[in-house]
Amino acid sequence: MNQKNHVCIIAEVGSVHDGSFGNAQKLIEVAAQCEADVVKFQTHIASAETLHDAPMPSYFKGEPRYEYFERTAFNTEQLKALKAHAQETNIEFLSSPFSIEAVEVLEEVGVSQYKIPSGEVTNLPLLDAVGKTGKPILLSSGMSSWQELDDAVNTCLKHHQKLTVMQCTSEYPCAYENVGLNVMLEMKERYKLPVGLSDHTLTPYACLAAATLGATVIEKHLTFSKLMYGSDARHSMEPDEFTNLVEGIRAVETMLGSRVDKTDVAAFSEMKSIFEKSVVSLANIPPGTVLTESMLGCKKPGTGIPARDLPNMIGRKTKRDILKDQLISEDDLDA
Repeated sequence: MNQKNHVCIIAEVGSVHDGSFGNAQKLIEVAAQCEADVVKFQTHIASAETLHDAPMPSYFKGEPRYEYFERTAFNTEQLKALKAHAQETNIEFLSSPFSIEAVEVLEEVGVSQYKIPSGEVTNLPLLDAVGKTGKPILLSSGMSSWQELDDAVNTCLKHHQKLTVMQCTSEYPCAYENVGLNVMLEMKERYKLPVGLSDHTLTPYACLAAATLGATVIEKHLTFSKLMYGSDARHSMEPDEFTNLVEGIRAVETMLGSRVDKTDVAAFSEMKSIFEKSVVSLANIPPGTVLTESMLGCKKPGTGIPARDLPNMIGRKTKRDILKDQLISEDDLDA
């Protein structure tokens, strides 16, 4: 997002901080050290988004959902401080809203764009509220049908065209078979919009493939350690893994953005002389001999008559002695 053909890499912190403001600050620093473009949190206002008896997901039964969101949430002033810390650390701050009230908070915080989580795709009133801000939107698609996604895209596009649709599979961890890179490509064709990937596999491979296929945004969870408490840590990347992921995506960008010209191989002249083959004599050949196929072979180095020209030398006459295992030159032959 910062430059043409630059894949925006989002380090998704989510609730890995477990409600610790200090952990949140440090995670921002870690994301910046990993050279992510964006560090993303989640803005939960428990009373605005969930009932007290709402079930927890199967992969995290640590505590009731309402209490978990309430315990780990940051208030407006804390979010402002985290955004300021991100700015000081030279990384963009982003947070996903899970209610219209959260959008109001994030507007006060001053986020520059919005990420819609997969569970909110059918929450058209929320999408409407985000769209009205006029800010760019990243729309995750994890658990939506095409019809639901169509409705979400159309709701966002009512307000502006600054929309990126991100393939996501709401499975933790996500199996390779369920990543849906084909869906990302179908989204690009269906909506004529930029696309991305929010990845829940445990390795970097899906992200690298997505970057190769044209993703403009890639999101991956970041944690201090997979052993941390909470819903996201064990499905997240540790700092060294995330750093390798960023390096891999940047390498893919370089490869995709760099043309190799096969019409000019001058840069390989030294390698060609060492590794290619030239026409050589396989026996002692006296002057006046008409060359036959049995007299000629191809051996290194590639500094003589190229091996590809051997057929053209058959039938030509020698004008001087040629010793066995000698590079044959044009000077050895009649015109």
